[in-house]
Parts: sequence; structure tokens; C-alpha cells
Amino acid sequence: MPCHNQQLNNVSSGQEHPMKQVRFANSSSVPAVLTSSSEPNDGVITQESVTVSQDTLNLYLNLAPQLKLLPLNDQIRELQTIIRDKTTSRGDFVFCADRLIRLVVEEGLNQLPFSECTVTTPTGYKYEGVKFERGNCGVSIMRSGEAMEQGLRDCCRSIRIGKILIQSDEETQKAKVYYAKFPPDVYRRKVLLMYPILSTGNTVIEAVRVLIEHGVQPRHIILLSLFSTPHGAKSIIQEFPDITILTTEVHPVAPTHFGQRYFGTD
Repeated sequence: MPCHNQQLNNVSSGQEHPMKQVRFANSSSVPAVLTSSSEPNDGVITQESVTVSQDTLNLYLNLAPQLKLLPLNDQIRELQTIIRDKTTSRGDFVFCADRLIRLVVEEGLNQLPFSECTVTTPTGYKYEGVKFERGNCGVSIMRSGEAMEQGLRDCCRSIRIGKILIQSDEETQKAKVYYAKFPPDVYRRKVLLMYPILSTGNTVIEAVRVLIEHGVQPRHIILLSLFSTPHGAKSIIQEFPDITILTTEVHPVAPTHFGQRYFGTD
């Protein structure tokens, strides 16, 4: 599934681009679709259906292409709705969360480098294809980030996964690292950092600092999340301009109950 909103900040350059779709939600929880195409009015961002928050639009324009959203479709919208619905049973919640996680993970893998290769089919035909480069790993921010581990393993059976435990200090209320374990050569790898809900961004910022201390460059970090607030995304990218964030939705209200519902501790 491609990300159609990459390099939106180049729209005004006069170059032709394929149709792009970017989805946000305004304060009334109504989805909005912004489209940019090379049709007449080329280079003009037009709006369809509802009014998007100007602050959210400005946020995206300022953060692109570091902030990438999955394209809008009814399947994703339904999964988001079920996850946000307080009447959803835990079984349905986990099922839909796993589906949404898989979509994000698949697109996250699509951001990794690959090389061209040639294989021979059973009929002897030479097929020109691609293969992913080696040197990738996953890192989950405990505990809610662990919900995304299986989705990554389903796509990459042998991938190595590290863990970080970050909690708020009872006295200072600041994020504090309590545990961190990574592959020994993590500094040479591309890192898929997994954390489903970006609310304030503080936890992720602290996790990225730990990765940097272990030699990982921010440009080699792809943050996989399901939901993000404008504040969370902005805080992370302002702190680390080279990091990439991949999510399904930017909305002022994030489903912060995700971890409790997924693991049954609510």
C-alpha cells in the first residue's frame, strides 16, 4: 500500500505529481480529504467534503515529508472507528487493532531500502524483481508497543526486536528509561520503532534519545504508530527533524486507552 502524501511540500514547484491523498480530522471528528493532482489548477491544494483544521493543515505542510499517512479507504476508517468505540468488545478490539497494525507495518517495510534482483521461475523464465537490503530491526516501546511486535514478525519472520521501557517519574513526571535492550549492532541497522499512540510525544522522544546514545542515526529510524495527535507529531519532528513518522491518522484526540484495551488491563 503506497503512501500518496510523500513530498507534498514540492507541490508548489510546478512539477507534475500523481494524485495524492492526505487525511486529517478536524475537531468535530469528521474526516477530511485533501487532494493534489496534476490536472487543471495544478499545484493548488483543494478540499473535498468538509473543512479541515487550518492548524492541522499547516502542521502537515511544515512536517512533510517526515510525516507520512496511509491513504484513506473505508477499511482503515472502519478499523479506526471500531478501535475508538467504547462499546467494542475486547475480542473485536484486538482483532481490528491487529489488522490496522499489519497495514502500518507493511507500509513501514515499504520505506526500507531495496535492491533489484533477477530470479528464475519454475518454468525457467527470468523475472526482474527486488529484494530488501539486510540490516533492519524492530524496537518496541513497552508496553503498548509490544502489541505491534507480532505484526512485524508476521511480515519478517527472522527480524530481531529490541525493547525499551519508559515510564513517568513519580516525582518529576518526566519520562524515564527503566530498561533498554537492543541487538548489539543496532547502530548499523535501520530501526522500525513501534509505539501505537502518539499523544504528547514525550515517550518517543526519550526512546529516540536512547537509540541515538547507542549509535543509531535519527534518519535511520522509522516510527510506526496507529494514531497521532498534531502536538505529538510536531514535538517529535521538531526534536529530531530527520526521523520519519508513519501513522494512519492525525487527530486532536488520540485513543489513549489502546494499551489497556489490547492487553485486557482496563
